[in-house]
Amino acid sequence: MKLTLPPRISGRPLEVDTSENRQLIIIGANGSGKTRFANRMMADLGAAAFRMSALKALYGKDVEDLTPGSIDSLYREATGGGSTFIRNDIKGEFDRMLALMLNEEMLNLVAFKYSNYRRNEVSERKDGKGGREGRLPVTRLDRMVRLWQRVFPGNKVLIESGRMIFGSERSDDTYSSAKLSAGERAVLYYIGAAMFAPQGATIFVESPDMLLHPSSIRSLWDRIEEMRRDCSFVYITHDLSFASTRGDGVTVWVKGCDPSLEQWDYDIMTSADGLNDEVYLAILGARKPVLFIEGDGVNSIDAKLYPLIFEEYTVKSLGGCDRVIESTRTFNSLRAFHNLDAFGIVDRDRRNEAEVNYLRGKKILVPEVAEIENIFMLEAVIKAVARHFHRDQNEAFARVKKSIMRLFETDLRQQALMHTRHQVKKTVEHRIDGRFANIGKLEEHINDLCQSINPRGIYEEYCRDFRRYVAQGDYAAVLKVYNRKTMISESHVARACGLRRDDKDTYIRAILSILKENRDPASTIREAIRGIFGIE
Repeated sequence: MKLTLPPRISGRPLEVDTSENRQLIIIGANGSGKTRFANRMMADLGAAAFRMSALKALYGKDVEDLTPGSIDSLYREATGGGSTFIRNDIKGEFDRMLALMLNEEMLNLVAFKYSNYRRNEVSERKDGKGGREGRLPVTRLDRMVRLWQRVFPGNKVLIESGRMIFGSERSDDTYSSAKLSAGERAVLYYIGAAMFAPQGATIFVESPDMLLHPSSIRSLWDRIEEMRRDCSFVYITHDLSFASTRGDGVTVWVKGCDPSLEQWDYDIMTSADGLNDEVYLAILGARKPVLFIEGDGVNSIDAKLYPLIFEEYTVKSLGGCDRVIESTRTFNSLRAFHNLDAFGIVDRDRRNEAEVNYLRGKKILVPEVAEIENIFMLEAVIKAVARHFHRDQNEAFARVKKSIMRLFETDLRQQALMHTRHQVKKTVEHRIDGRFANIGKLEEHINDLCQSINPRGIYEEYCRDFRRYVAQGDYAAVLKVYNRKTMISESHVARACGLRRDDKDTYIRAILSILKENRDPASTIREAIRGIFGIE
């Protein structure tokens, strides 16, 4: 859906399309008016908006939000309707949310028992035999417990005497929700409350990082967004490092507000502006090693893939290759101030081993494949995706390999020429960068370059190497040198792996989904990709 943002001081209100990227991040310093900005958006959306605030839910027991569809409103409706399974004196949104869950659970159990009773009664009248019991419906409580235990593996949740109690698989001790840590209760609240949002709602989350450990923030919100695919999410925060965890989202920077006019000074932020103050502060706030990458931070494959592979890093998109290299150097030169390591990732493209080794010495990671599209074509990745979609992994890879080798053989001379051009260009740039006594000396030097560089010899050597890769079926060597953006679609890898649509975007989305949800082959894919960067 398209969201129209509030009135703007410096011009017409901006519009954000959330149909593809379902996240909108509102950031701003304390006092900038970002909460007022979000409230105006909620007022404009009316019943389609749903608010979540862990701070209010856990500690604002005397504060009620009675807007239609809120947890407090749903609780009032349940207690006012004569329900026999829920008390009418519960305070606080967190406890009310749990009470609504348990109330729904009891109502479902009663309905299930009655429907089975009626089914058995009809069956006995027909043939004198009792009918079979149906299956219990999956409730909000079931899904909440399942997801909470994924976030906190080893913990268990039980229902006893109409209330939830918690424990650990390592101990027989149990305790009430009041004994949970603030972070555990916040996670429980966010998961549970998100289930009560109306169908297709826009969910507004205030301070989504508050009370949560930094290591769990990304995976928690990834899972909640996956659970509510029908909803869009608007996150209100002053922490720029949180915005980096929402890789596909649009970030609105609220700079100030004129309350009398109900207008705001705001802009859409991009990640292609280099190492500016906002990015620098965000990195410092994350307190994790930094990984600068190419791409625009919104639509690039780099920004979608690398945060899911290098989860222990703060990943920042900076645009072009030169900015990545320069920002990595700059950030590391300031290490005395922040004590954080910075690394960069750039595509290999047509760099030779000397260039690659030089970059790696400067903490720039260069993969053992030509460009990022080739990462999705790694043998281990293809096989993992095929297994996930119940296809024979060896057969799938064999089909893809055959296609790639055939494409490369057809394209061999053109690829050799492009590699030769790159090497000649780099050599000329390096060797012409010298001092000459006069123009004659420069002309003499340039005339000698063609003979000394010998571009035809370089070209023929590349051709020999590339023919050898084809003859030996060296798939890894081909991925290392082959630059072809259309490789994924032309190889029909999506079809070979069993996907319904045979195109590049479908295949890449499938891999990102596996990684995001940490499904069975995720560790295999992650290990294969980290391996081509020399990271185990």
